[in-house]
Amino acid sequence: MIYASDFRKGVTFDINGDPHVVIDFQHVKPGKGAAFVRTKYKNILTGATREEAFNPDDKFPKAHIETKQMQYLYNDGELYYFMDQETFDQVALNQEQVEEAIKFLRENDIATIKFYKGSAFLVEAPNFVNLKVIETEPGVKGNTATNVTKAATVETGAVIQVPIFIEEGEMVQIDTRSGEYLGRAK
Repeated sequence: MIYASDFRKGVTFDINGDPHVVIDFQHVKPGKGAAFVRTKYKNILTGATREEAFNPDDKFPKAHIETKQMQYLYNDGELYYFMDQETFDQVALNQEQVEEAIKFLRENDIATIKFYKGSAFLVEAPNFVNLKVIETEPGVKGNTATNVTKAATVETGAVIQVPIFIEEGEMVQIDTRSGEYLGRAK
């Protein structure tokens, strides 16, 4: 059990059998009346957010989220298959479960998958990936203006903004959390 007074960002807890994660919290001690914990939390399964004030003595069951590093194997057109590196068990996930991460995952790349009560609910790509640019407009010689970007498609199909000097075939480093170009891959 976890008390509302112990809420911090990232803490997981159950309300009505659904897992939630604390996004933001504030311990409030007004001049009159009892103290309370103003909390913004997100349903892990549905993504819905809610704000609520709790008594610091309110107790909630802790939601146990299991995290595994798994290898992305392939996509059969409908499902995306991942394999546990230790047990070699495979998990098939649908488009909604992988849509943010799959833009930056190649076959055989390692992803972080989060499970709640044995079922996967979230796939995360590594924070930084190096991918090859397969399509982009050619840079114009002499155009040296700073902060000018153009669209580039990388090998996984994701479209990102890159500086105008990046050419097809180059490897670029990408922050998968924001989809931003970080630089040429070393």
